[in-house]
Order: sequence, then C-alpha cells, then structure tokens
Amino acid sequence: MTGACYAVVLVVTWIAVGVSSNAFDHIYKAGDTVPLYASKVYPFGNPSETYRYYSLPFCSPVSMRDESEASVQGIKGDRLVHSPYNLQFLVDKDSEVLCQKKLSTKEVADFRSAVSRDYLFQMHYDDLPIWGFLGRIEKNGSVDPRQYKYCLNKHLHFKVFYNKNRIINIQATTDPYDCVELTDDKDVLVDFLYTVKWNETDIAFEKRMEMYARSYLEILSVIASCVTVLLLTGFLVTILLQALKNDLVKYAHDEETADDKEEAGWKFIHGDVFRFPKNKSLLAAALGSGTQLVVLATLILLLALVGAFYNGESPFTTLGIIYTATSFIAGYTTASFYSQLEGTYWVSNLLLTGFIFSGPMFLIFSFLNAVAIAYKETAVIPVDTTIASPLLVFTASPLLVLGWIAGKYSMADFEAPCPTSKYPRKIQPLPWYRWTLPQMAVAGFLPFCASYGELYYIFSGVWGHKLYTNYSILFVVFIIVLIVTAFTTMALIYFQLAAEDHDWWWRSFLYGGSSGLYIYGYCLYYYYAHSGMSGFMQTSFFFGYMAFVSYAIFVMLGAVGFYAALFFVRRIYGSIKND
Repeated sequence: MTGACYAVVLVVTWIAVGVSSNAFDHIYKAGDTVPLYASKVYPFGNPSETYRYYSLPFCSPVSMRDESEASVQGIKGDRLVHSPYNLQFLVDKDSEVLCQKKLSTKEVADFRSAVSRDYLFQMHYDDLPIWGFLGRIEKNGSVDPRQYKYCLNKHLHFKVFYNKNRIINIQATTDPYDCVELTDDKDVLVDFLYTVKWNETDIAFEKRMEMYARSYLEILSVIASCVTVLLLTGFLVTILLQALKNDLVKYAHDEETADDKEEAGWKFIHGDVFRFPKNKSLLAAALGSGTQLVVLATLILLLALVGAFYNGESPFTTLGIIYTATSFIAGYTTASFYSQLEGTYWVSNLLLTGFIFSGPMFLIFSFLNAVAIAYKETAVIPVDTTIASPLLVFTASPLLVLGWIAGKYSMADFEAPCPTSKYPRKIQPLPWYRWTLPQMAVAGFLPFCASYGELYYIFSGVWGHKLYTNYSILFVVFIIVLIVTAFTTMALIYFQLAAEDHDWWWRSFLYGGSSGLYIYGYCLYYYYAHSGMSGFMQTSFFFGYMAFVSYAIFVMLGAVGFYAALFFVRRIYGSIKND
C-alpha cells in the first residue's frame, strides 16, 4: 500500500472515531436549540459501574437516537443519546412539563433500587458534563431500612451561564421537596418537570474548563513535592559525581606510578562491561516499544499544553492516532539496536516488536469487554470503535514493518569505548541488598515520589467524579519523572559496576521501569482507601486497566533508564585508558 493510501486510512479513521458530540464552533444565537444528551447512570460509590441512561424508565424521546461515539466514550462508558429536554439558547423556562409517566410496580422498584445505591445521572450540554442525584433516602432517625422513605427527584433546575453567544457553564440541581415517594410497590403517576434559567457571566469561553481545575494550594503542594524530589536527586547526583571524580583521579595516579598494579572496582571489568546481554532480541523489542511510548506521551502532553483537549475533548482518540503514526519509531529503534547487538533471529525480533505491547493490551481489553458484555454495561466497546480499531492496526502494522526494515539496514555499529575480552569474568556473589529486586525497590522509589502528589488527582479524574484539566502540571511532573529516573538508574548502575558486577544491561531497564510497579501498588491503596468500589466487575475494570497503564509506564521508563545507563557507561569508560 502506498503512502497516500496510509494517509487516507488515517483520515477516515480520524473521522470515524473523532466526531464531536455537539456543534463544532459552539456559537449560538437566541432561540437556537442546543441538544442536551443523556449519557449514563451509575452508583456514587462505583463510578465506573455505568449503565445506559434509559436503562431506567425516564421520559424517553420519541425517537431514540444515539449520537456518534468517540472511542474514549466507549472506554469511559459514555453513551450519548438525544434527550427530550428542550434547552434553547437564552430562553428561560419555568416548570416545563417534560412528560407525564405512569410508573409500573417494576419501574418503581427499579428507581427505588437506584436511589438506595445513591445513583447519579450524567448528561452533556455543549460538551459540558452535568451530574445530579436521582433521588434521596429519608431515614427520619430510623436505623431500620424498612422504615426508610425513598424519593425520586422529578423536577430538574438547569442554571446555564453564557458569555455573549457562547455557553460557559451549566449546573443541574433538584428541589428536595419536589419529589415523588417510591417506598411502596404500587403504580405511581409522575409529572417530570424542568426549569431553565440563563445567567450572564464574564468568564471567557477559552477558560470555561478552569472551574473544573483544582485550587492553587493543591497545585503548589504538588510542585513542592516535586522540588523536594529534585533536591534529593541533586544530592544523589552530587555524591555520584564526587565518587566518580575520586575514582578517575585514583586510576590516573595508578597509571602514572605503577602500571602493573592490579586494577579494582569498575575499571577492573572494562573488558566485560560491553559484552552483549542475554535475550537481546527481547531487550531490543522492549526498547523499541518504550521509545515509542516516550514519544507518544510527550506529544500528547504537548498537545494538551497548547489547549487541544481543554474544552472537554479527550486525548484518547488522538492518542490512538499518534500511537499508530509512531509505530515506525518502535520498528526502527528495535531493529537498529538489534542489528548493533549482532542479532540473527530477525523474524522473532519483528514478532516480539509487534506483540510486546499490543499483545497484553489486546488480552486485557478483550477480557474487560467480555466482563462488560456479561454485566450489560455501557463500557462495552461501541461498534464504531470496533470498526476503527482494525483500521488503526492495519495502518500501524505496515508502519512498524517499514521502520523495522529501515532499522535493520541502517548499518550502524555498536559504539564501545572498550574492547570486549574473549572470556567473561565470573561475577562474585553479592550481598542480598545488591540483588535485582531490592535494587529495583530503591530505583523506583524516587520517581514514584515525584509523581505521587499528582496520582490522586489523575485517579480521581479517571475513576472518580472529577475532571482532570491540569495538563501543565502533569507535563512538569512527567519531565521530572524522566529526569529522576535517568539519574537514579545511573547512580545504581555505578554502584553495581563498582562492585565488579558487569551484568548491567537488563538491570538498567528493570531499574528504570520499577516505578511502574510502585504505581500499581498505589492502585491497591487508592482502590480500598478512596474509590469505594466493590464487586467483581469493578475490581476487574480497575485493576485490569491499571495493570495495562502500569505496564506501559514500566516499558516507557525502562527505556529511559536503559538509555541513561548506556550513556553513563560509555562516558565513564571512555574517560580512562584501557590496555
């Protein structure tokens, strides 16, 4: 397929998965009808246990029309459906009748069950999310659930803020005294009402998402934690540089005074430090995928910084497109590095490159989609996303192969400042705290601390009831994590080489990626301490998606750690004379 065909596929895929749910320009004139979309309902304690809005017997439109769904809506469980609410731009309405509906005994039981679990509804108006509770429970001082009264809110009050010809904000509230009791199993006649009030504001349209952002004090606390980690990293780097300086002075003095003096420390293993590692095909594939993910994350965050996702659009659709386009980088990096390591199993290397990241992703998403189907959840991947995904794979695979072919024939040689001896030196037994796992625990701690202050807000945006909009803070944290990962890995590799252990290749990758394990450990804490989730479905979704995310972070930071260690090892061994 030619490059033009690839471009056509990309454009078609973009159109298929990236259609906006509302007017493109968000500009209206008085009297224009701005559609209000019903999305989903879910229990307050389990925000990812989502069901279609009309799975409950609300007033339904004459024609049930689903709005085009972007891929992120499928992942997050959003299903936008046109609702019968008629909200016209700048038109106030007072106690407008939405519909009069006679609820059967079963429908009353369904609403009562939802109210008892503190169900929320979610709607979207001009790409702005709206939340509200379905009803409330009146306990009247009783501890016996049989004495409780269950009330369904029947009157929604919409308060809409506008600036000239654009909508800035919308809020939905309910009147606690204007509800219908659903305590008894009997038919109930309900008049569903809504009120609309328009209010002018001076908030600019470009800043309308700032109301979802968190306070400056919270941002300052994140910055303070990052600065603390940077200071600790600077202290570590200072110690490392001082130790290196002392070593280089010592080795220079030894060469001047006694050339036949036996070497010790990291210089002693200069003939083995560049000996190629075991499983080099797997290491090359991991480096290729990790490099791709670093580029992907950087581009997504840069787009977020320039406001590409600031009006409520999600980065997930763009992420899929960029992941496809950057497949060339993964193929090129893998094959080029594998060629430098004098690899020969090219077919297995190509297959590893294609499946080392997409394989676990496919397995996890397939399992979670099956769970969603079994529970009749809205998180089932929608039809348009199912159609678009093979198009993305169809486009990504040739790009991956092209990059791999270009990397294979790049004819680059591995740059080693020291010749490799014919026979490897035996690594002496090391104390337990120098084993791989304890060192990984040390390596991942500082990068995790750099991201810890931001993790709660990210998790709350993905798994809670908040929107995440502080991409600038996230970008700063991302850069700090990369820096801390690089310097921490270099320091640990230095101590390993100083102990005359030359097996650093895989160690550097594992050291760099170890913070991904810390993040997955944080998932356990967040799930039980903050989420309020429960049940097999919730557990599967939370830990399934977070396992995939943590794995992606592991591979990405593993590549960063390896590149930092490779640069460091080349520099220190290039600064000494070797016979």
